[in-house]
Amino acid sequence: MTTDRISDPNLPLILVDGSSYLFRAYHSPPHLTNSRGESTGAIYGVINMLKSLVRQYSPQQMIVIFDAKGPTFRNDMYAEYKANRPPMPDDLRYQIEPLHKIIEAMGLPIIAIEGVEADDVIGTIAHEQSQLGNKVLISTGDKDMAQLVNEHVTLINTMTNTILTPEGVETKFGVKPELIIDYLALMGDKVDNIPGIPGVGEKTAVALIQGLGSIKNIYQHIDDVAALGFRGSKTMPTKLIDNKEQLELSYQLATIKLDVDHGISADNMFIQSPNKEKLAELYKECEFKRWLAEVLAGNDNSEPPLVGSIKKPEPSEQDAPQINAPTIDKSLYQTIFTLPQWQSILDEVSQAKLIAFDTETTSIDYMDAELVGLSIAYEFNDDIKAVYVPLAHDYEGAPSQITLEEITPSLQTLLANDSIHKVGQNLKYDINVLAKYNLVINGVVGDTMLQSYVFNSTATKHNMDSLALKYLGHSCISFEDIAGKGAKQLTFNQIPIETAAPYAAEDADITLRLFKFFNEKLQHISPLNELMKNIELPLMPILSHIEHNGVLIDADQMHALSSEFSLKLEQLEQKAHEIAGEAFNLASPKQLQVILFEKLELPVIKKTPKGAPSTAEEVLLELSHDYDLPKVIMEFRGLSKLKSTYTDKLPLMIKPATGRVHTSYHQAIAATGRLSSTDPNLQNIPIRNENGRRIREAFVAPANTKIVAIDYSQIELRIMAHLSNDQGLLTAFANNLDIHKTTASEVFSTPFDDVTTEQRRAAKAVNFGLIYGMSAFGLARQLGIKRGEAQSYIDKYFEKFPGVLTYMETTRVNAEKQGYVETLFGRRLYLPDITARNVPRRKAAERAAINAPMQGTAADIIKMAMINVYQWLTTNNIAGVKLVMQVHDELVFEINQDLVEQYLPILTDLMQNAASLNVPLIADSGIGDNWDQAH
Repeated sequence: MTTDRISDPNLPLILVDGSSYLFRAYHSPPHLTNSRGESTGAIYGVINMLKSLVRQYSPQQMIVIFDAKGPTFRNDMYAEYKANRPPMPDDLRYQIEPLHKIIEAMGLPIIAIEGVEADDVIGTIAHEQSQLGNKVLISTGDKDMAQLVNEHVTLINTMTNTILTPEGVETKFGVKPELIIDYLALMGDKVDNIPGIPGVGEKTAVALIQGLGSIKNIYQHIDDVAALGFRGSKTMPTKLIDNKEQLELSYQLATIKLDVDHGISADNMFIQSPNKEKLAELYKECEFKRWLAEVLAGNDNSEPPLVGSIKKPEPSEQDAPQINAPTIDKSLYQTIFTLPQWQSILDEVSQAKLIAFDTETTSIDYMDAELVGLSIAYEFNDDIKAVYVPLAHDYEGAPSQITLEEITPSLQTLLANDSIHKVGQNLKYDINVLAKYNLVINGVVGDTMLQSYVFNSTATKHNMDSLALKYLGHSCISFEDIAGKGAKQLTFNQIPIETAAPYAAEDADITLRLFKFFNEKLQHISPLNELMKNIELPLMPILSHIEHNGVLIDADQMHALSSEFSLKLEQLEQKAHEIAGEAFNLASPKQLQVILFEKLELPVIKKTPKGAPSTAEEVLLELSHDYDLPKVIMEFRGLSKLKSTYTDKLPLMIKPATGRVHTSYHQAIAATGRLSSTDPNLQNIPIRNENGRRIREAFVAPANTKIVAIDYSQIELRIMAHLSNDQGLLTAFANNLDIHKTTASEVFSTPFDDVTTEQRRAAKAVNFGLIYGMSAFGLARQLGIKRGEAQSYIDKYFEKFPGVLTYMETTRVNAEKQGYVETLFGRRLYLPDITARNVPRRKAAERAAINAPMQGTAADIIKMAMINVYQWLTTNNIAGVKLVMQVHDELVFEINQDLVEQYLPILTDLMQNAASLNVPLIADSGIGDNWDQAH
């Protein structure tokens, strides 16, 4: 038994029920995985709770207690104890060892003793400290622990942040702490398989104890039980007598041991200094980027104040495990202020075969950005040197700097030199900025953002700071570190050069190191290397051209639409109020909940995590089939979004310098390879409703030109035909048949020419539903039919197109084996949840496994089409043709009206021959004075 007192009587000894934490974390979000597909969510959850506890209480003494492997004395006492519990999930079991290692590295004492449960170890230590008059705080969610509470021992449930004192126990359970064992024994426990008394639940147990006291006293006054008056009290004496032995066993099973030989002395209860090298290694392995950054920066906020006399000595350098962090010598960084300095560095740089290049600007909007400085990193005598060249820092007291005009000739020579290979991080941005100054970069061989994306699109964010942490174990200087946050954040030109230079030089340095890391990785995965070289890297400057081209928008037409939409919204709001019988805020989910589910008593389809009826879009969509108000709300929401996102906003985004709107295309966002568009997002303007088409009408052709839109026809279904090699699909596409009509003919056993519009609609839902992994339930909901009928459609489809079913089943099996699926051109989509024990997560991964090869292959094909088009334009010096937008499977051009007839067949042919499939690739085209007319 421990006899030493805690050094600070005002600080409690904290005992953490690690096993309770573990299961709670496993079943709570976030359900994290690392890039290898290994679950890390339970580890993250437990560590996060421990960090929070340490921050809240700043303890000096704390022990984390876990259940040990194997049976305990309770299994010897009762073989069926916990027999109903399922085995620990595999994806939780393998998180235990790394979790224990992290806790140890944090300096927290950790213990697990065989033959007893964590509760017993906690109970023994708490009892010992209580006997000494020391304060103990037990952190757990286990109600059994309430039996340990007394004037010295309290419980805290960190999930609810509730603390149980003796009075709190009585308030919560209706019995005092000293009678909790009696309470638990009477009720039994289905989870732990403690039998208890049949028919006794919480209310009956409380009634018995409040009426007669302990179990011993209940049996001494068994004749008084019937008079207690609770439901079933008259038959209760017989149950108690018949099950007395069972109750005695239950009492023993529910009793926490207070005499475990744990071997923990007071000195061993003190929190020690964290082993930061080990923590960094473990955080990197789990890919906990923020915590890794904190440790590497030396500000891990989980470290509590320590008692100096007890502090554990730091391990020696040779014993400390090391992570593969680069040794960065910032003494090799240089700031260039004068032309002679620039020329001297230029001589060194020009001898390098590879350089990393980066710009610093005043804005993240490439159209508004002004160049403030540039940085270059290069290898020199086996070292990496980096320079920052300030050009336009203009804060008060800024030193004199070289001007861009002074270095433009030599800079352009360097950038244009193909023999000096260049790499960067998100180089498209730098290319766009430099283009404003008529500077062109040639010899680009890599972009670390794209390399990371190709290497594993789902592993991490692809920004440089995240990549440096994940792959190099290095915490970069963040922009917020040097510029501040929020409204007072400085632009780069306002940042003192002595602060800006290390940040900028480090960017180039780390980019060079990341390029070398990814280049080596990709060299060993040939399909990904080819994807990088032949698609992603060549596409980057093409996207830059498209962004600079911009698209012409009729601002007056947009303003008129905004006014029209405002009037429609007022009308919809009035209509909603009339249906509801009162005025309410249509944008307020809380008010909408009251109207829909309390006043109108519509059925609750789904609830929010807090238990309130959901008013999410899918809920309103389902309700709109039968009720008017949800339909009006849906229309209101859709129109309101179009107004705020497009008709109000787009005129404000027209750049004065060009009179056009310039979007940004992103290659490294969507996991499947699809491009995304932001500021503004041009890919979400609906085409199938009138309001969306009205907005597209405002995307107009300049004078003497036409808008030409060329769109792949049913490309994902054609890819499905190719990948599945199903003869029915191959034949239909080879003969240029209407694929939805063909499917309807087969599924409904109807002659092709007799297929009705309704049958074709249903077949279209089946065709597209299956490639997106839609279930019979989802199809039934979409078509408004019974689930059994929807299932029969799917069964009939697979009967007629068996190759599709074979492809889907094979894809699922291969995805489970490999952990990823591939597009036709080798792009990988990793599926960390494909083997998850959590069924919804696994099913979602299976749906992604089916769809990703099709969606990803379609993305690859449109990218290759863009490359083909630009090669043709540049090789043949074609004038009068501009590619102005890419939207999903569509390319949108501005073409001189006199050249449309000449060039449209060529452009269509280039798209149709971008890839070779077992079925024809068909591209449909349209011509008009605006985007809508071109469809």
